[in-house]
Amino acid sequence: MQENQNIEWKESWRSGYLKWICGFANAQGGELVIGKNDRGEVVGIDNARKLLEDIPNQVRDLIGILVDVNLHQREGLDYLVIKVDPYPYPVSLKGAYHYRSGSTKQELKGAALDRFLLRKQGKHWDGVPVPHVAVKDLDEKVLERFRSLALNSKRLSGAILEENDPALIEKLHLTDGDYLKRAAILLFHPDPEKYVTGAYVKIGFFRTDSDLLYHDEVHGDLFAQVNQTIDLLLTKYFRAMISYEGLQRIETWPIPEAALREAVLNAIIHKDYAAGTPIQISVYEDRLMIWDSGRLPENWTIENLLQKHLSEPYNPDIANAFFRAGSVETWGRGIERITDSCREAGLPTPEFRYEHTGLWVIFSFAGQCDETSEKSSEKSSEKSSEKSSEKILAAIKDDPQISARQIAEQLSLTPRAIEKQIAKLKADGILKRIGADKGGHWEVLK
Repeated sequence: MQENQNIEWKESWRSGYLKWICGFANAQGGELVIGKNDRGEVVGIDNARKLLEDIPNQVRDLIGILVDVNLHQREGLDYLVIKVDPYPYPVSLKGAYHYRSGSTKQELKGAALDRFLLRKQGKHWDGVPVPHVAVKDLDEKVLERFRSLALNSKRLSGAILEENDPALIEKLHLTDGDYLKRAAILLFHPDPEKYVTGAYVKIGFFRTDSDLLYHDEVHGDLFAQVNQTIDLLLTKYFRAMISYEGLQRIETWPIPEAALREAVLNAIIHKDYAAGTPIQISVYEDRLMIWDSGRLPENWTIENLLQKHLSEPYNPDIANAFFRAGSVETWGRGIERITDSCREAGLPTPEFRYEHTGLWVIFSFAGQCDETSEKSSEKSSEKSSEKSSEKILAAIKDDPQISARQIAEQLSLTPRAIEKQIAKLKADGILKRIGADKGGHWEVLK
């Protein structure tokens, strides 16, 4: 047997190890073995009989829980196994909360302690009530916009949407007794940052990691943040590849709009707002990186997230409002929709990276823009080959010495697409090249 998140070996007993017992009780439980070295070898303890009585008493008096302490022997050496059950409520040692995470123990403080205490109570951060804020303080325009979205999505009945604002907020489960929940503030208040620090989005365009060219901040309610963030990325930060289908201008983005929208929505819904840091979006020439301070479920890895999906969002009350508005189809399928959209567009699957500070989603579009534009242009020219051929022949009649590149520039098509059309015209006996590439000319045969 090896040390793991549920087993810890110590050569001798010290009162400081009460922190480990507290950490096991606040996590998934575990065993603290006294009398083994860090290789798992039994080294024995001399005062095992006395510790059998002292340890349970210390745990009871200082932590307030009960543990089983069992005496074992191997090759004549005594060692103790302290079995700690997971507790459904938070336990502390002299006012400090300890937690077993992986193979380490940590003292919980700040936002991490808040998350832990809420989880033990079966609550989420966005479900905590906020005093001194009433429904009348919410933005009526945002509520009306939500009504319109929910009516179109048909996920709330017309009767509910026709009720007054307090009744609608109640139906969305955004109240706790006489108080509004934090989710209601973020969703519908005109200035949510008055109550929640860092509740906004930062966007920056970088030449290199240390060379920021320009940036924007998106503030306001969460619905507005999603729409304004996407609009800024598409109109200011992305360069669309232009192609034509006949006379119709076609713009192809380096990331499918569906994947981009889902990634921004995921960041907004799953962000850990207790961390007090904004969502950060970094745009480079060859990639887009979205970071939020979200947390994975306990003991999950990024592989768990990719394979199993999140069955419940980090902020369920916020997610429910977006679901009712029709912004998300179902909970827990966002990553699948992102990867599917990229795959259908022939783009690389984005990278999902989880660090202790939060979650990264990284889209790579290096070398994809030209290829996408070229494919789109070729496809467009094939669909309208007759019109393109006519335009090429007309250009040649006006100037028999015109080059293929000049034709491409004149018709706003790629040189490769023009060359394909010219090859087809020559194969069909319609066009003939007289002389060399330089100094020669075209001749229209029929």
